[in-house]
Amino acid sequence: MLEIVYQDEDLIAINKPHGLLVHRSKMANDATEFALQLLRDQIGRHVSPVHRLDRKTSGLLLFAFEKEVEIAMHKQFQESLVEKKYLAILRGYAPDQLDIDYPLAKENGNMQEAFTSFRTLQKAEIAVAFGKHETSRYSLVEATPKTGRMHQLRRHFAHIFYPIIGDRKHGCNKQNKFFKEQFEMTTMLLHASELTFNHPITGKQIKLNATIQDEFRRVADMMGFNI
Repeated sequence: MLEIVYQDEDLIAINKPHGLLVHRSKMANDATEFALQLLRDQIGRHVSPVHRLDRKTSGLLLFAFEKEVEIAMHKQFQESLVEKKYLAILRGYAPDQLDIDYPLAKENGNMQEAFTSFRTLQKAEIAVAFGKHETSRYSLVEATPKTGRMHQLRRHFAHIFYPIIGDRKHGCNKQNKFFKEQFEMTTMLLHASELTFNHPITGKQIKLNATIQDEFRRVADMMGFNI
């Protein structure tokens, strides 16, 4: 059963687990379960996603029941009127706070502006050797993307050399292998923790929160992060 964190007459939000696709995709033919279909079956109603999360990203995923609400929420996301916050665990001691203003290429090669702000919440050093270092250092950060480009957070954190743990495409292969061998962990440690927006029908401000998933929690506890 999917965890429902919010529901009214117009919208419903779930806390998506890591590894679950939002809907069918030609890029992931191995998948047999999808958040869209699971939620429809669970509540017995038609729903449509109003934004996207990567397969390996967990957290808040918002759906609309009716087309007019879907269109209105799409517009809010496209116009950057929705405030999004993510939690991530990065390799190394990240800066206390930083604005990343770094354009990203679309699939067709065209460049798009992309802007992310983040602040470091906590830092950890664990007594496990990695490479030439006797210990391993990590940061728990809260990121706020101002734009919504494909893999924006993953690409931005890789750009500043503090990649997200478990990100196989844009992250550090040595760290990912290290986590798999040392901790049997293959999850990408990126979680959509908060959404704030104006309700498309009532106009009331809605603020949603989703707790981290079990695998994220396991790593956070191991590192001593208090979430």
